[in-house]
Amino acid sequence: MRLLKRGISCLTITGYIGILLFGIFCHTFTFRTGSHPGMYYIVWDMFCGWSAYSIRTHIIGEGISGKYYELSPGPWGDYYPYGGLGRRHYDTTGDAWVRMAMNTLDKTDHEPMLRIMCIEEAWCKKYNLPDAVWDQRYEEQKDFQNYYRLRKVITPDGMVAQTYVPWLTRQRTLQVSDNPRLLSDMNRGRSFFATTVGQQVMESGFQHDPDVPVHLSSPVGN
Repeated sequence: MRLLKRGISCLTITGYIGILLFGIFCHTFTFRTGSHPGMYYIVWDMFCGWSAYSIRTHIIGEGISGKYYELSPGPWGDYYPYGGLGRRHYDTTGDAWVRMAMNTLDKTDHEPMLRIMCIEEAWCKKYNLPDAVWDQRYEEQKDFQNYYRLRKVITPDGMVAQTYVPWLTRQRTLQVSDNPRLLSDMNRGRSFFATTVGQQVMESGFQHDPDVPVHLSSPVGN
């Protein structure tokens, strides 16, 4: 029995150190860090991107008649890569939104499109609590508040006409610009950059108005 306990202890320690070293290797060389949801538990950057807000994406097409169409998911259904959320909700940067919209338009009959809009919906994650749990944790009534923000405007031929920063980025920018002390510190100090291996450090430019598009008429890459 004593030898068995010692063997289990050694196996546990060896397994833990082995997984830790494997995580360091994957993080250092960017090896299959996103190949499986379980990788979040062994790479160094686990959970660093978690937010207090839930984010959903809506891809809407506006026809020339003024009628609106849901372009993702398509009429054939959605793709759920990890759980109950559709593929588009995982693409927070919007890299695949154009392809999703154009794929639906290419494979369906519809009136000519005037434009395609990618809209971000955000709400505080605490509102995801069931009512019974909410009542035990909070004294106030659940007052669900969600926020919508236009992220991209796409032309009918697949060109990105306008791109806007995410809702959380806009809120952060507005908070900083409304705080004289932070503005003074920004003017006196130097920017801090967090970079990864092989990433070039660029000087920060002018902070644009969060309600102004980042760029206009940028071609969509393949």
